Amino acid sequence: MQGRCAVRGATLRGVEAVPVDVEVVVSSGMPAFCIVGMADAAVQEARERVRAAVRASGFSMSNDRVVVNLAPAALRKTGSGFDLPIAVGLLAATGQIDPRVCEGALLVGELSLEGAVRPVDGLMAYALAARDQGLDLVCADAPERLVAIEGLVQRGARTLSTFRTGDFVDLKAPHFSRVRNAPDFRDVAGHDMAKRALQIAAAGGHGVLMMGPPGSGKTMLASRLPSILPPLTEQEMLESALVCSVAGEEVSGVLGGLRPFRSPHHSASLAGLVGGGSPPRPGEISLAHAGVLFLDELAEFKPSVLQGIRQPVESGRVTVTRADGSVSFPARFMLVAASNPCPCGYSGDEEHACSCTVAQIRAYQNRIGGPLMDRIDVHIDVCRIAPGEVLSSGGGSSSDELREGVLKARAYSSWRTAREGGNAKRHDTAASLIKACALTDEDRAFYEDAARAASMSGRAIMRTLAVARTIADMEEAAAVTKSHLCEALAFRLREGVGACL
Repeated sequence: MQGRCAVRGATLRGVEAVPVDVEVVVSSGMPAFCIVGMADAAVQEARERVRAAVRASGFSMSNDRVVVNLAPAALRKTGSGFDLPIAVGLLAATGQIDPRVCEGALLVGELSLEGAVRPVDGLMAYALAARDQGLDLVCADAPERLVAIEGLVQRGARTLSTFRTGDFVDLKAPHFSRVRNAPDFRDVAGHDMAKRALQIAAAGGHGVLMMGPPGSGKTMLASRLPSILPPLTEQEMLESALVCSVAGEEVSGVLGGLRPFRSPHHSASLAGLVGGGSPPRPGEISLAHAGVLFLDELAEFKPSVLQGIRQPVESGRVTVTRADGSVSFPARFMLVAASNPCPCGYSGDEEHACSCTVAQIRAYQNRIGGPLMDRIDVHIDVCRIAPGEVLSSGGGSSSDELREGVLKARAYSSWRTAREGGNAKRHDTAASLIKACALTDEDRAFYEDAARAASMSGRAIMRTLAVARTIADMEEAAAVTKSHLCEALAFRLREGVGACL
């Protein structure tokens, strides 16, 4: 049996699926099964899976020379998703199936040794690539992994033998209804100042650092932050779902309207937090895209790992560079961090004596690093509350009440910037932010004196001003006043249990 056939496949590169031509040639010569075109180990192993699947599905495996070329040859190919296009190309080249069954389609899927077609990670990326190429997507019959893409036909194949008859299943992505099951702020007693700070942070998309002794409620507060954030926009939903799909995570929560909340352990590596590996995969900061990244026990993270998130915090993207090129992942998230003030955790606690020396406290807090601290807009101290307040949990401000203030501030900010002919993005220029604040000469002089006295960096000055603008938006005030500046400065210049000695 001799012949040739070309089918369409794709390989993941970052959060995108790059089209690949799978060319199969069967010719006379010494029996062999070769795969060329910069294929990784998972693709090379497809030879054994394809052999077993072809025989198990009732087809015959050619004893001639089989060469599979993955073009373009200069692009590295990864993953087990090439099993299906290689097997279908081989069967079409040997005349065992009609080549027209795979025309106009992008094929992706892993094969079991019994010939079943299994889903692979990143089906949403493959679906977008198929739509952009004007092709149908043929994959495993696993609609729970799919996302409805307008203008795309998605067909499912349960086994390899399906290609004998072309009896595919029309896949319909499930409808994900809006869900709300995030923890509620009503469960947190007391901590009115911390709730106010988190409400301001949610309204303006500002980063937050909470410092306090063990058991003071830092984690409880952080875990409830997504419940007061605005609903995901359609664009945010698709971007976040795409990252989850590529990483093999569930997409139902994001498509149901829940903002991501990621809380990696402090032992996370740089690749695990920022992204990396071979092939590069999204890290925790990308999985938190359009949501919240919570770094608990911040000072316990390796300093080198923490410094890796400095650039993504500002740019909203992370670029992973390797010898074969660079890959970018989206990483626009709210950074929320929590830390004890010292190794024992009780520095500044009025009810528990601290056993650490001044040098130990300094060394512990310096593990976070000044450059990262400078990029966090809101710094608050979270103290332990009285036992009576703890036992009255369930009667505090609810998430619905706090969310109203957040939505009000964002709506006013959008209206204000539209009126001024700008846009509502956080990363505006310094000139546009200063113009939006409309400070009087007296308030400007006050802010300059405060910044000079606190030795604030240029970044800290602008970030604190942005917090003041958010506070003014919550009050629907056209200009930033001295009271707004004072509250913003109070969140930047701490003097409580977490303040550096």
